[in-house]
Amino acid sequence: MAFQLTVGTSAKGPLLLPMTGPLISTHGPAHSGFPWNKRECMAWMTAPRSPPNSPRLPLSKFGTLHSNTSCDLKLGGYCKLRNGTFVIPTTGERSRRQFTLRHAPTGLENANNNSDLSRNDDDDESSSGMFSRKTLAKPFRYATHGLLEACLNLYKFLGTPKGRGVLKCTLAYVLASLMTFIEPASDFLGKRDGKHVVATITVYFHPARSAGSMIEATLIAIVAVAYAAVVSLSSMATSVFVGSVLDKPTLAHILVLVFFVAGGFGFIGWVKQRMNNPLVNVGGTLASLAIISVVTRENATFASVWDNTKMVQVFKMLVIGITITASVNLLLWRTFARDTLRKAMGTSSTSLGEMLSYVTHSFLSGKEEELLSEQFSSSVSVYHTSYTTMTNVLREAKYEHYFLGHERVYSLDKAVYKSIETLAQSIGGLKSAANTQFALLRESAATAVDPDGQRTGDVSPTSIGPPTLFSPSLLSRSFSSSLKSGLGRHPALSAIDEATDEGSSQEGSPRPFVRRSNSESNATQTTQPAVFRTSSDIFSLFIELLGPSMKSLAFTLSEILREPAFGAAPHYVVNLNDNFRPSLMDALGLYNEARGKALNELYKNIELGRPNYSDDLKADFEEVAAACGHFSFSLQTFGEEMSKYLDVLDDLKHAAEDGKAGRSWEWLRFWRKNRAHSLFNTATTLPYEHRDQDQESLVRPIRRSQLPKGIPSTMTSHRDTYSWQLAGDEANKHVSRFAQGLLRWARRWARDDFRFGLKVGIGAMLWAMLAFIPSTRPTYSHWRGEWGLLSFMVVCSMTVGASNTTGISRFIGTVFGTALFLVNWTVSDGNPVVLAILGGFVAFYNFVVIVARGNAPLGRTALLAYNVTALYAYSISQRVDDDDDDEGGMNPYIGEIALHRSLAVTAGIIYGLFVCRVVWPISARKKFKEGLSVLYLQMGLIWKRGPLAILLRSDCTRSYLKSGEQVALQRYASRLETLRRAAASEFELRGPFPFDTVGRILAATNRILDAFYAMSLVTQRRGHLSDGERELLLFTAKERAVLCDRICHVFQVLASSIMLEYPMTESIPSVTHTRDRLLGKIFWFRKEHAAAGAALAAVEGSIIADEATSAMGMGSSRPPPPPAPRRRSSEASVVDKLGDWARIGAVTVEERDYALLYAYALVTGQVAEELKMVEKEIENLYGVFPDDVNLLE
Repeated sequence: MAFQLTVGTSAKGPLLLPMTGPLISTHGPAHSGFPWNKRECMAWMTAPRSPPNSPRLPLSKFGTLHSNTSCDLKLGGYCKLRNGTFVIPTTGERSRRQFTLRHAPTGLENANNNSDLSRNDDDDESSSGMFSRKTLAKPFRYATHGLLEACLNLYKFLGTPKGRGVLKCTLAYVLASLMTFIEPASDFLGKRDGKHVVATITVYFHPARSAGSMIEATLIAIVAVAYAAVVSLSSMATSVFVGSVLDKPTLAHILVLVFFVAGGFGFIGWVKQRMNNPLVNVGGTLASLAIISVVTRENATFASVWDNTKMVQVFKMLVIGITITASVNLLLWRTFARDTLRKAMGTSSTSLGEMLSYVTHSFLSGKEEELLSEQFSSSVSVYHTSYTTMTNVLREAKYEHYFLGHERVYSLDKAVYKSIETLAQSIGGLKSAANTQFALLRESAATAVDPDGQRTGDVSPTSIGPPTLFSPSLLSRSFSSSLKSGLGRHPALSAIDEATDEGSSQEGSPRPFVRRSNSESNATQTTQPAVFRTSSDIFSLFIELLGPSMKSLAFTLSEILREPAFGAAPHYVVNLNDNFRPSLMDALGLYNEARGKALNELYKNIELGRPNYSDDLKADFEEVAAACGHFSFSLQTFGEEMSKYLDVLDDLKHAAEDGKAGRSWEWLRFWRKNRAHSLFNTATTLPYEHRDQDQESLVRPIRRSQLPKGIPSTMTSHRDTYSWQLAGDEANKHVSRFAQGLLRWARRWARDDFRFGLKVGIGAMLWAMLAFIPSTRPTYSHWRGEWGLLSFMVVCSMTVGASNTTGISRFIGTVFGTALFLVNWTVSDGNPVVLAILGGFVAFYNFVVIVARGNAPLGRTALLAYNVTALYAYSISQRVDDDDDDEGGMNPYIGEIALHRSLAVTAGIIYGLFVCRVVWPISARKKFKEGLSVLYLQMGLIWKRGPLAILLRSDCTRSYLKSGEQVALQRYASRLETLRRAAASEFELRGPFPFDTVGRILAATNRILDAFYAMSLVTQRRGHLSDGERELLLFTAKERAVLCDRICHVFQVLASSIMLEYPMTESIPSVTHTRDRLLGKIFWFRKEHAAAGAALAAVEGSIIADEATSAMGMGSSRPPPPPAPRRRSSEASVVDKLGDWARIGAVTVEERDYALLYAYALVTGQVAEELKMVEKEIENLYGVFPDDVNLLE
């Protein structure tokens, strides 16, 4: 399609250059060499210059205001969206200048052009002779360039936060290894071997973490050391008392194995599963290492002799290792979780602004492709990454704030986090409303009507001359031009071209049916009713009416989000512009005023043209109109949530300024009943949450680190007791009470956390038993069985998939670390200086894997394997008191040491995988299946409450979603994603886990949750129901109840099929047909209301005429009765004459009263479509029952 580009000015006006592509308006000197090609035009436009007589007002790095831009309606039939009054958020100034929701031109195109030029240069060079000097010198040049580039990349990496973290970890490891290489430090730790544990601690508790995480790690390490000390001392004391004093060594060994090995390690496993925290897992490994070294490795417990030498050495190493890690963390390039949190908040805010711009622009332009573009996906990805960062560091920031006495600042930081989470949910509601609109327009794009309001039949998209709704080319056909002729039918949407200047149309250009008022308002008035041919025409009229105001509000909101709310590094001070809040209130005021007028005008046009349309066409028109209102309402809701966000930022700003004077450590007074300031309390009330006592209880989501439990106790409790309840008096009460108590006790121990603890404890006891049997103890000591037991404790994870992942990583890491040990020992020949330097290089590489690449199990295991062989080999070569002659003593056998460690770790890995797979296996597949089924059951029950029925029952005081329920649902769905990834590592004979199919089911589930939230936004912010809305809700109560029951039924059918893994049947109840019946009831009400109103007016007129005639016959001695009582009496008499059918005509119902029901129908339609998609995916997984199948075998 042809365009004209304004490239200069002349005496006769602007110089226009024809070109293909988007219409771009700019200014500059005239060019004599016409025509230009596209690259010359783009190069001229992107060249830095100051255009004369066209000042630009920079708004942000994303957009530019143009003060002198025009639009020609004749250019290819394009009609630009007229300018609306918008508010510049940074200054609070109102303006009507030109602006765009899209980004300003960046250097990407120039970079592409430069790459093209460089590619041409390479082509020219490659076309030279094969044996030229340049060709022969290429390999050397490339090698030198590659080496320099690698060094430069390494230097740049070391300057990044991750690179500095790797350096800190390497330094801590080298310092810890010096406790083995330096003789005075080694002597301080005693004459026993195992001094490599100091370096082991720096690997587990590495210093590449924030100060808050280091505080938490230190607290966990202290608890782990104290627990290990209690278990070790208790086991030794029991062994000495029973074995030596009572002279029963066998009984002593049994007690140690049962209570201190099985019980001690089982408790560690239970805590690891219960907390599901990586630092707690590391603390459990640390405690296991200390207990194993004392209880199973030393002879004191076995021989029932009190000897605390090894115990003192172990606790010295633990304290020194923790001290080294904490010192390096806090003294060298220390980082704070508070700063990381605020940086992530700023990134999240900016990405939300981007997402808002794309969603709004997509709705305004009518192009769904923008929501599927790479730019929008990139913004969503950035938000998810920053949101994950915020979620992870929020707890670490809490430790920092509480340590510094800034409890109030932490609560406000958490409030900002919650506000950003709510804004993201609101954008999900906006996107859901936009997708609903696109679906309706796609349905109406294939049909058209003539001016009489009758359908003309299906129109193939390929037969339409102009670009269709989802054509790759830009659409810019005006609503008015599409109505000029009844012969030229364009069923596709006439979208708004907002890609370039989006200038207002030329003054004086004709706009049939619509004329603007002279006021600042964006609403319009019509001179005659528009003749709608398709639903897209209604959308075009809606954009004509409210599009400028929506664009203006979206611009203000997105600019507020894009403006950095926090200052620069390193402190990220709150940098909130004082003009933001009044600018937002001003923009919301303008938008609300324009929205009310635009919706009134839209429904007025529909009502005036209603007699010309068929019933099904009326349904299409009303659905699209309701969808338009739904999106505009969702945008208004986003602005209101933005107001809360600014309020919390303002409170945070003042709290941070008063932070030094307002320090408090209320959390230290843990004995107080008020737990609002508890260090471990996560249920703090946010500043903007004001809950009444009679309000429904807050729904608490599962912890961020917790996995879904599967089938909840509320579903199993009745199953366990219904038989006794049905038995009634016939059952023995004592037997019933005993049986139910025993069953409750068994159920409690059948929980996953208890079973996991029992499994770990029993497995550890069976392995450690080899150290207490006299015939197997030499083998246990020779092959270093303690390292196999430690590997078992590390490999044992909650699910089989997680255990498989950890086991494979540990096996590969062990082989790699042992190979590095053999190479380094051969090179160094046992020299401590060379070993320390080479160990530093090994640590650097493995910490790159741990910190930079995020593969902690692999890098940690490789480094530990190197550590436990290299440092151990050097330690035994320095005259230790342990009996290590089987590995060479002062002349260590390097091959024997590597073989023993490798086989011990491998055996522990295999044993751990066996126990996790055979003993009470907890499958991630099963957990995911149960969790998804429970989620669907919960969603069905929530929708069964009736989003509109609750409004009618509570008079708009309650919402169908309880407080916190939306967050609980979304967090549950996110934890299911974790289980999905763990299930991918599980091997079953039935085949691999359907990772992609289940991913599509989860994506559809998240879209249904967005629709749930969008519906809650519609119902939450209604002050009261009008008489018309109340009458409509009462009139459609039965159909809505059936629709809610049907959706709940479908959710339950899907949940049952997923839980049982049974095929589906083809007779799944249809939600669409039930929804159509609801729409038909609404249409019937509209028709009957009009008929009843007409009949009521006619009969009432006749009654009034009869009364007037009788009054004239009686004379005028009596004054006429007051009009209102007469009106009521006449209505009552009419109803008595016509029956209850005429009662609906007595209620005033306006067009806006239908919007609530249509919004409900739209969201229901979207939920129905997503349920169909889920149903199809489940059919692909489990199949469909054929009609002739024989199930009775």
